[in-house]
Amino acid sequence: QLQLVESGGGLVQPGGSLRLSCAASGFTYYYAIGWFRQAPGKEREGVSCISSSGGSTNYADSVKGRFTISRDSAKTTVYLQMNSLKPEDTAVYYCAAAKGPYCRAPLTRTDFRSWGQGTQVTVSS
Repeated sequence: QLQLVESGGGLVQPGGSLRLSCAASGFTYYYAIGWFRQAPGKEREGVSCISSSGGSTNYADSVKGRFTISRDSAKTTVYLQMNSLKPEDTAVYYCAAAKGPYCRAPLTRTDFRSWGQGTQVTVSS
């Protein structure tokens, strides 16, 4: 049984940074892990993804150069380092396990099989 738990969200000022964590259990080392976000009244959108090996990553255009995804050597935790945050980054952030070891582009919800409960990120002065 795949289980994912996000943490690290909070309130930050524009230009600030946050690091989100996704603690994974249940053979998650085999799967690519992605981050999605959903703002009020909007569709859930893909933010970033990292392959099972950690050797391949991709990012939404809106976060390229500001966000960095990584996973630890044990492959049990995936991080999303978010820098230069903007008010439009405000959303609930979810991590999810893909259906296989690789990331597909663009990121779509149907390519992911298990989801965490989400963590709120609010960027406001």
